[in-house]
Amino acid sequence: MDKFPITIAGYEKLCEELHRMKFVERPSVVAAIAEARAHGDLSENAEYSAAKEKQGFIEAKISDLEDKFARAEVIDTRTLTGQSVVFGATVRLVDEDTEKEVVYKIVSDYEAEPTSGCISFSSPIAKAMIGKKSGDSVEVVSPRGIRYYQILDVKFV
Repeated sequence: MDKFPITIAGYEKLCEELHRMKFVERPSVVAAIAEARAHGDLSENAEYSAAKEKQGFIEAKISDLEDKFARAEVIDTRTLTGQSVVFGATVRLVDEDTEKEVVYKIVSDYEAEPTSGCISFSSPIAKAMIGKKSGDSVEVVSPRGIRYYQILDVKFV
């Protein structure tokens, strides 16, 4: 059972989602199953089948969230310092080909939202940046091909 890093914000989001699934979604689907049962013959009851399928999805999601919750290693990124790129760092880069600047925060797989600049520590670009410092060049091998970036700044917020 490997621990996985997660930010405080990600941990709070995980707790909220687990609470919602257990105390809102689960009771809701149990009520839907009870209502569908009241309609009679279960073998031809589409509402019952749909509710049972949803229950299976919810229970699997709860199990997954509980596993993440148990393995979470919460990291307060505000206490991190240094010049090297590590989990929790906010990194400003420039694409050496297009000269376009981008900013990424390195977070857990659970928290990753690339459209808002939060990338997973297991993504190709994050893996290439880990351990590098401001001024270093980074070669990123991705499904779109090889890209070259220069790290402009490393911050912890």
